[in-house]
Amino acid sequence: MSPLVLACVTCAAVMHAGWNAVLRGGSDRLWSMTLMMIAVAGVTVVAAAFLPWPEAASWPYVLASAAIHTAYNLSLVRTYQAGDLGQTYPVSRGSSPVLTALGAAAFVQEALGTLSWIGIALVSGGILSLAFQGGAGRARFLPAAFTTGVLIGAYTVVDGIGVRLAGNSLSYANSMFLLWSLTMPPLFYALRGRPPAYTGAQTAAALAGGVVSILAYGIVIWAMQSAPMGVVSALRETSVLYAAVIGRLFLGERLTMQRIAACLAIALGAACLAH
Repeated sequence: MSPLVLACVTCAAVMHAGWNAVLRGGSDRLWSMTLMMIAVAGVTVVAAAFLPWPEAASWPYVLASAAIHTAYNLSLVRTYQAGDLGQTYPVSRGSSPVLTALGAAAFVQEALGTLSWIGIALVSGGILSLAFQGGAGRARFLPAAFTTGVLIGAYTVVDGIGVRLAGNSLSYANSMFLLWSLTMPPLFYALRGRPPAYTGAQTAAALAGGVVSILAYGIVIWAMQSAPMGVVSALRETSVLYAAVIGRLFLGERLTMQRIAACLAIALGAACLAH
């Protein structure tokens, strides 16, 4: 992986932790997610006027990814309704790198070296260990969190294949984001009907989170054009390091020695993957 790709994916990890913290901190997470998708729709509609369409061979992957992302939205909201950011985020993100690497190996015969596999194991093990700290009610959120992780692995593999067929990573990402974002407002209306009362600051934070989410995952899609999917996915999941700090600073969550040790394991795994 080149230093440029490494730096960009690391920035994407920071941004991803940030918008997830905004979602977790929202008083109505389904509405916060809907506002994020409204912001995504606004940006991608404008961008579509300036970008070419992706190659036809990539369209099945665009459609599949948009559908998986919609399920991911609902699963993520459910996950954050069941547990804290520091509990749920590590399980969701930690389960996906191994699934992504296995999917990449199965569907595109993407071989990973021994050091990369060690890195994936360290990152995944360290992230998962963050979740299993004395939380009395942790079993309540595990099904939703693992479901989210499976969906993350699924859309990462789909996008890793699709972007290589698209001819243009920006066109692929924008088309997928546009289709994905348009699903959320009708879903909210079907599930809830009326939106809750949100302050201007809450609305602005959610809309900004949507824009950040585009940048974060757009970088990941761009990186998967040239770098192995499993490596990009595992490096992106170092976002739990930043989520742990954000959770401590802004959401009042604990940062214990066990959590710090797990974070060090993740950092070592990231170093292996960047080798």
